[in-house]
Amino acid sequence: MLGTGGRVRDVIAALLARPDEIMLEIGAGGELMVARLRVVIAAMLLVLPVANALGGGSVKDTMIGLAGAILVNVFAHLWLSLARRRRLFRWLPFASSAFDVTATTVLLILLAADHLPAGLNNLTAWCGYVVAIVLTAPRSDGRIALFAGALAIGQYALLVLAVFATAASPEQLISSDYGAITWAGQAQRVLLLMIFTLITAMVVYRMQRLVEMSGTDGLTRLPNRTWLMYRVPRLFDSVRHDGDSLTLALIDLDHFRRINESHGHHAGDRALRHVVAVLRELSEPGEWLVRIGGEEFVLLLRKPIGTAWERVDAIRRGLGERPFEPERGADNVALSFSAGLAGFPHEGTDLSRLLRRADGRLQQAKLQGRNRVVARDG
Repeated sequence: MLGTGGRVRDVIAALLARPDEIMLEIGAGGELMVARLRVVIAAMLLVLPVANALGGGSVKDTMIGLAGAILVNVFAHLWLSLARRRRLFRWLPFASSAFDVTATTVLLILLAADHLPAGLNNLTAWCGYVVAIVLTAPRSDGRIALFAGALAIGQYALLVLAVFATAASPEQLISSDYGAITWAGQAQRVLLLMIFTLITAMVVYRMQRLVEMSGTDGLTRLPNRTWLMYRVPRLFDSVRHDGDSLTLALIDLDHFRRINESHGHHAGDRALRHVVAVLRELSEPGEWLVRIGGEEFVLLLRKPIGTAWERVDAIRRGLGERPFEPERGADNVALSFSAGLAGFPHEGTDLSRLLRRADGRLQQAKLQGRNRVVARDG
């Protein structure tokens, strides 16, 4: 039971946490997709008032539906124009989701003002809540799903209370077109909103875990090449905006295959985890360590290349002072690395150019005897 409780707390904590860089990038694409879909749905909503009028619906219901559809179309195009500027507005997913929910509530209020049963028993309008909740899934952010669900439940619950408080007699809650409004029926609808929120949140959670696995190295739990490809462009934008410098260090462990050959691959895995533990210990805030494959790593430092060279060389010396014990009783193995540095934006304005420049200097370090850091072309 304690294990289950802990698991639930972990899921809730993951849903409430700010997504990582990959999820934020995917979420920005999801926001744009939802914005485009919202425009299509909004255009389709213009058909509903016409269908209502042709089906013999009241003029008031038709006019309310038409006004609501026009309002939704105006805002749908506004959200689309903002979503095209990817991740510029951090509040956009919350604001657009709140609009989707609140637009449904406003429509139900207008229907209730004309005829109380229409405000609560109009299933077509009520489904707007479900659509608003489900459309949070592509944003890949559990906070947005829970926010939209809680907002829908809260607004609809208040609307139910207001309708029952407004009714002067039980007869006002009965309609030949919409049936009778009952507490039990409305409680079921609130419960359905809770269920849809829970399902959507779990879909988001599952997506996050799958993406986390794709962006995390399974052995060392470091970010991997996928994470690097998503994170670096945003980091470049931040560096440009602040007028700072960024240095990319390409690190390769020296003669690492000898450990695998002498002590086995299990010891090699332990050695990699040892290296990562040391590098993490020696790293400072604002430095990102990424494993890009085998015994190769990338260290991103928000520093000029000269200062970055001093930091990476200090880390190199620190690793040499912490030998690895391949197995109990065995002689310790001294570990070292070679590294090549490249600076942004002076030596490259994209990830591939920086990696090529850093790799060239890494090869220089190896030719010069390894266990050194090179920051200039020889």
